[in-house]
Amino acid sequence: VRVEEFGGGQVQAGGSLSVSCAASGRTFATYAMAWFRMAPGKDREFVAAIDMSTKATFYSDSVTGRFTISGDSAKNMMYLQMDSLKPEDTALYYCALTMEYGIMPPLDRDYEYDYWGQGTRVTVSS
Repeated sequence: VRVEEFGGGQVQAGGSLSVSCAASGRTFATYAMAWFRMAPGKDREFVAAIDMSTKATFYSDSVTGRFTISGDSAKNMMYLQMDSLKPEDTALYYCALTMEYGIMPPLDRDYEYDYWGQGTRVTVSS
């Protein structure tokens, strides 16, 4: 299984960006996908996750109301729409995928994800 991120870039505070994630390979057993991010000098943190069967979504407090995660199981794609961006959203954004059915919501524990992308950079200037 391979996951790869697309999109990102640079925007001014208050602007919008979107990132996408494509999963390929033996993805038929995908349970959930998620976005994590790592800002300079900080630990990796959870951003949002989606149950690819039920389409239930989960968000960190810091992005709730500003970011929207979505997924397309048929295309093995996941998306993150980021609005009202803040300088503190600047980070490397990683896509993650898990095939472990039964893990408990809010699907925010990075050790429960089996496959990771290389990351795509999002920079928000003030």
